[in-house]
Amino acid sequence: MARPLYADMIRPADARSARAYDVLLIAGFSLVIALCAQVAIPLPFTPVPVTLQTFAVLVAAGLLGSARGTAAVLAYIGEGFAGLPVFSGGRAGVAHLLGPTGGYLVGFVIAAFVVGFLLEHGAARSWRATFAALVAGTVLVYVPGALWLGAFTGMGKAVALGVVPFLIGDALKIIVACGIISGISLGSRKARSS
Repeated sequence: MARPLYADMIRPADARSARAYDVLLIAGFSLVIALCAQVAIPLPFTPVPVTLQTFAVLVAAGLLGSARGTAAVLAYIGEGFAGLPVFSGGRAGVAHLLGPTGGYLVGFVIAAFVVGFLLEHGAARSWRATFAALVAGTVLVYVPGALWLGAFTGMGKAVALGVVPFLIGDALKIIVACGIISGISLGSRKARSS
């Protein structure tokens, strides 16, 4: 049985207001992901830059849940597909989606759904379970990302270029995202019970 996440705890009861609220959350978090993509540090030895996109995707899924979190990621990808400069380094278009880092965008969609689903179904009860869900989400970003990158670099180099250099940074992102999600969820549960 699904548990309400933070976004559900403050969702309006009126159906029309609730739909507007959901649309605003999805649009808002797609913009947060786009802004975090602009924090991009290129590495000279790999086509994959260091960004805050994964962090934003994990937080979106953790606060919005599987449906709205996934919709926010899809909206972000749609914005880039439509030509808006939302991808890392201000890039946009189909060429970026089909380029060496396109697999990570697919991974964002999968991760948003899985993280949101896990948190809706009990992982939000403790910070340890939330942490584990965020680790799983990060792995789900890495897998299609490295597989797609491997089509350009060869599978032998894909892990060395698309996973290993990012492990420490992504561990830090997971810790911060876990703190944000757990803190907001705990605070909202305490507010509701008082």
